[in-house]
Amino acid sequence: MVKEQHFPAVQAGASLIIAYQIKHKAVLVVGGGEVAAGRILNLLNADANVTVISPREGLNPEVAYRVEQKQVTYHDRKFEPSDLDNVDIVLTAIDDPEASTQIWKMCKERRIVANIADVPKECDFYFGSVHRDGPLQIMISTNGYGPKMASMIRQYIASMLPAYTGDAIKKIGMLRGKLREVAPKPEEGPKRMQWISKLCEQCSLEDLVRKTRGLNEFDVDRLLASYSSGEIPSLDDDDVESLPFDGSFGWSI
Repeated sequence: MVKEQHFPAVQAGASLIIAYQIKHKAVLVVGGGEVAAGRILNLLNADANVTVISPREGLNPEVAYRVEQKQVTYHDRKFEPSDLDNVDIVLTAIDDPEASTQIWKMCKERRIVANIADVPKECDFYFGSVHRDGPLQIMISTNGYGPKMASMIRQYIASMLPAYTGDAIKKIGMLRGKLREVAPKPEEGPKRMQWISKLCEQCSLEDLVRKTRGLNEFDVDRLLASYSSGEIPSLDDDDVESLPFDGSFGWSI
């Protein structure tokens, strides 16, 4: 028998919040109004292959623009069951509850994940309120209970973040990528993770953003000069300038 321990309590009723990679996946959007426009932009930002089904008179200006620019594949008509052939994900955004439910049922028969706008019980997934700053994405979900509150919470969190946080994240990503070149072996993984973590944790988020967003490739090479010894260099400008460097990591010679 397992001894009683202080494990986290289960809080049922949540959604599994994940970052779903849908690059090049076939996504069908039924509808062309305002809701569809927001869905389509989210999908295009995630590099999905988007097909839109809607009579042309039902297109809002943004969706019409996506069609004109050939950012989506477009069919000027109503939905047909054959539209579900070779589709990975389906989203509906039409003012016809009965038709939406029929599409939902067909998706279930074919085991296609779907989102029926404004009908939570007919959704395999929800769209949260998202803050985007380059590589940074923060999603707030209320599991369908309070979309407006999700938007308010998202705006509040975004207002608390330092300016240029996305730029700083890009520079940390550049540092991590170069570190993998310096120490590519799988057994180096734990050391790489620990080194990057300690480098970031030496200051507050505000200072981390301020000190890293301006890093260039030469600065990155200087920081990496300390990796082999396990030393954690300071991100202060003066300290970065004084790090020993022999040009052996690539860009600088």
